[in-house]
Amino acid sequence: MSLTAGIVGLPNVGKSTLFNAITKKNILAANYPFATIDPNVGVVTVPDKRVEVLENMYIPERTIPTTYEFTDIAGLVKGASNGEGLGNKFLSHIREVDAVVEVVRCFNDENIIHVDGTVDPIRDIEVINVELVLSDLEIVMSRINKIGKKAMTTKDKKDIKEIELLNKIKDALEKNIPVRKLELSDDEKKMISSFNLITLKPIIYALNVDEENINTGNDYTKKVQEYAKNEDSETVIICAKLESELSELTDDEKEAFLNELAIKESGLDQLIHKTYKLLGLATFFTVGSDEVRAWTFRKGMKAPECAGIIHSDFERGFIKAEVMSYDDLVEAGSELKVRENGKARMEGKEYLMQDGDICHFRFNV
Repeated sequence: MSLTAGIVGLPNVGKSTLFNAITKKNILAANYPFATIDPNVGVVTVPDKRVEVLENMYIPERTIPTTYEFTDIAGLVKGASNGEGLGNKFLSHIREVDAVVEVVRCFNDENIIHVDGTVDPIRDIEVINVELVLSDLEIVMSRINKIGKKAMTTKDKKDIKEIELLNKIKDALEKNIPVRKLELSDDEKKMISSFNLITLKPIIYALNVDEENINTGNDYTKKVQEYAKNEDSETVIICAKLESELSELTDDEKEAFLNELAIKESGLDQLIHKTYKLLGLATFFTVGSDEVRAWTFRKGMKAPECAGIIHSDFERGFIKAEVMSYDDLVEAGSELKVRENGKARMEGKEYLMQDGDICHFRFNV
């Protein structure tokens, strides 16, 4: 299960510079609108010190961490929902991601042109969010028009339920309320899942500051943090320029550089961890002399479902899972000691997987 986040933002907010840094790709990061025309996709490893610890314990032939996929999507402007700029292309790409990372300019630099002439992060956020709302509203209205008459004529219960839900969503969108703010049941979310509504996706605001404000933030970041708090969204203070410099360093050099700046965790690592939390994701491990591997799963998944992430046969023929926690393994020093301590468990089909579980799946096909 791979996590996909779409990086969005107005032109010249530092979006492509950040993408360059986190994927070490040298895409065009020009000082003019629409420098990024087609989505650039990059895959980075998810920072997890547990993988390194397990690697040192098992000395495997290969080690595979979980990954995080970034899609850098073309900058948009006011009127994107009506096709302005590269709007339609932008909106079609962003519907496919799991979460939205909105890069917000929170720095002053007269050498970098702002599309509206001045720096105002709240205005920038609202420009983008309005376009996302309008795009979702168009999708919802189209669906209402398509099945509305049918529902009234046939009185089909399923169609009537869908129309009621769509009207509820339409009313919210017309008030500029994103769909994620509505209290929807799991059945209702399933009913509209095929529409890929953008405003249903979780959002994180990446507040791009200069290096001087990386630890403290500034007046711009404080305004956005308050805005995000009111809509139950997350924020991360990040310096795209600094992340670009960090991407050129070795792990040891990066750690020393961050320590020198009194930074505990890079902005990118914070961004990944917060996105994981926002999407309700966790990690389990499979270990052995051949391979140590981390796997991403959604909290609430049962053992057979997680086995199916590895291979569909594992889920289809699932029998049991031998499970031990990462903490118990590290404390004991070996799987044998964990078993001797009585902390290795045999779990069945109803077991809810936990973050840090180390699993040996038993199956028969």
